[in-house]
Amino acid sequence: MHSYLKSIGFSEIEDKKQLDAILNDVIQTYDEKIVVEDRNGHLFTELSKMYGCDFGITVCGEYNEENQFEMEYYFPYFRGTGITMQEEVTIEKHTGKESFAGACDDLRIGVTVIFYLQNAGEYLTQRSRGHISDSVYNITLSGLAKKGTILLPVMTLEEEEQQSKRDAADRGRLIAAAKNGDEEAMESLTIEDMDTYSMISQRVQNEDIYSIVDTYFIPYGMECDLYNVMGQILEVTRVCNTDTGDRIYEMRIRCNGLEMDVCVNEDDLLGVPLVGRRFKGIVWLQGYVEFGY
Repeated sequence: MHSYLKSIGFSEIEDKKQLDAILNDVIQTYDEKIVVEDRNGHLFTELSKMYGCDFGITVCGEYNEENQFEMEYYFPYFRGTGITMQEEVTIEKHTGKESFAGACDDLRIGVTVIFYLQNAGEYLTQRSRGHISDSVYNITLSGLAKKGTILLPVMTLEEEEQQSKRDAADRGRLIAAAKNGDEEAMESLTIEDMDTYSMISQRVQNEDIYSIVDTYFIPYGMECDLYNVMGQILEVTRVCNTDTGDRIYEMRIRCNGLEMDVCVNEDDLLGVPLVGRRFKGIVWLQGYVEFGY
């Protein structure tokens, strides 16, 4: 069973029989269907069914000679809202199955962001038409969390918030310059990191670490699309899985200047999410790329 099914409300699946019933429901009563011939001549098929507001299950496979669908894999998805970033994106196929990962650089975070591509069928369709190029695309990121914690906000003055935005913009310019080989920018970033480490080392002796670090976006573990995030809650909605009745929290958070939506089962969330508070958890990062036509 996929470990993130519980995140979208399927928390009572106990055996393969129950899982097969849910996947057959997706195959028989899907809401969206995409069929495209891949480079190997196979008819890649993507079937998706929604089980709530913006979340559901996608089943991928192909039709055989008897026109019967044969499933290869499935995954739970949660589609975010708005445009998280506009960047050049690299798409790479996963080893062993017809699924894809996307990667792009974002100067607000300072690392390469790697995500699980939600709309593989659309990507294959546009690639077969020759519409994929090294241009900038709109990317909507979202995250599924197995569990999470709600933290109180850090009190900041308006002047501090404005200075923080200016510092983030300056750091973004330095990172861009450093990527182009600017040695002065590299040196400035190194000194800035040393100053930050020194400041935290001094303050952590008398303060809680989460009162010093208000947001972060950090790669987590061995899997490239898992991230440890903490961000300020901008919007929060509680919805239900239409099949199981499980209550799900959908939150829009801001971390390191990047806005994204996160989905978590209410039973796996410690604390009450409210606008202004912070969400902390490990998320499986997914992305929807607008490839255009």
